[in-house]
Amino acid sequence: MQKFNTHIIQKNETLKSIATLYGLDADTLKLFHNNHCQVKDMILIELTGQKELYIPRIAVADQNKKVQFGRGNSIFFRPERSFSKYGVIVNLETGNSKNELKYETSVRWLKNESNLHFFEIDRTSNLYLNEEEINEIADTLAYKTSKVLYPLQISVDEHGKFRQVENLSVFKERWINVKEEVYREFEGDIVDKYCEKIENIIYEPEAISFYLKNDYFIRTLFFGIYQSFGQRFKIEGEESFPVVDNPIEPKYKIHVEVDPVKDEYDLVNISGEGKLNDERTVYDFINESPFSMTIQDHPVMNDNGNFRIQYYLNGETLLPETLYLECSIMLEEEKKISVVITAISE
Repeated sequence: MQKFNTHIIQKNETLKSIATLYGLDADTLKLFHNNHCQVKDMILIELTGQKELYIPRIAVADQNKKVQFGRGNSIFFRPERSFSKYGVIVNLETGNSKNELKYETSVRWLKNESNLHFFEIDRTSNLYLNEEEINEIADTLAYKTSKVLYPLQISVDEHGKFRQVENLSVFKERWINVKEEVYREFEGDIVDKYCEKIENIIYEPEAISFYLKNDYFIRTLFFGIYQSFGQRFKIEGEESFPVVDNPIEPKYKIHVEVDPVKDEYDLVNISGEGKLNDERTVYDFINESPFSMTIQDHPVMNDNGNFRIQYYLNGETLLPETLYLECSIMLEEEKKISVVITAISE
């Protein structure tokens, strides 16, 4: 995020008139400019031929361009009565191997209760693998059996962070009809295999919770970006993401900042990046260990992985318009997951 803007000085403008335009005190503007300009462009008392002034990033002539923050420069999460459709692209990369999944989904707000928001998520399109609608028997079966999960109801906290799945009990009821539909279309050992796989998940609450916790769309959309960004419009912390299958997700140390001024499309820009910050080694992750196999008083943290996010929120509702999340970790080869979510206009 840029730290300042520039004002091109027009004929007959004075330091005071420019300061008034941006809602600043003249001395405050002079001090800010002098702290950022070259020595030859410094202002002593009044303008003396300078061609441009450096002004604070948050100082804008159009006050509507400012992001409306709450206390502590917090971004509000107000999804009440919202309904959105999204296009989703998930890229899965391991070394030189790459697969792309595409589908569309809807997200409907249901209610607010006990400081939690409840949403219903539904798949609204077929699944496309590498630009082609899935047609291989194995892929089709995986997709059709997964339909037992939708519509899916989840809860989200006041920061917009995914909490848990709320309608686990209905999956067993749905499975009866889904299973009948699958066996009407297919037969053989592969069908038995996929039906057994989904049953092993839906009949074990902990297994299905873990399975859905790894949903890349849910984890990206409900990342928990609605935070207090403080005086510097920046926060630092630790986050995790299911880039590998493990009961304890890899941890990343990240910093996230918000631009206090909306962009040319009236969107709120939030960006962040970070590095893996986990005691577990490459071999721990390869062996799917939930903890480090080496006990050390002062462990050397594994930083062999990267994390990046770029979010664009609607300038009025502060709800997501376009989101990008990228997460990687080094195993025997680098494994990377990237998720792109874009709102679909009606």
